[in-house]
Amino acid sequence: MGAADLPLLNQIKGRLAWLDDRQRVIAQNVANADTPGYGARDLKTPTDFAQALRQGGGLSVTRTNAMHIAPANANVSRFHVGKAPDSETTLDGNSVVVEEQMLKMAESRMAYDAAIGFYQKSMSMIRLAAKKPTSA
Repeated sequence: MGAADLPLLNQIKGRLAWLDDRQRVIAQNVANADTPGYGARDLKTPTDFAQALRQGGGLSVTRTNAMHIAPANANVSRFHVGKAPDSETTLDGNSVVVEEQMLKMAESRMAYDAAIGFYQKSMSMIRLAAKKPTSA
């Protein structure tokens, strides 16, 4: 079993994929802040990242050899993007509040940093556990 096969690390990878997709959706919201009729969107938070990862959870399969069969849904994200209007809607029907989107972006960034830190600590523990014992 390799380090990538550990359920904990798979959940961290799933969380990072979700956060990456969320940042992309928030960036689209900010880019469309002046588009008439555009409604702010956000990702639904999966309650179980392990299950979301088993369903594909934003991760794609990579063909390492041209002889391999390409998966049918190689680049399809399994995270659900839904409308999430901000606190106000302008007269032209746009529901994006840039300040609220910036708060969501900062929140996602902090969660991403925490997940990366947790991943690094987990890898350090695995390296320590795999290290050859020193004789006293």
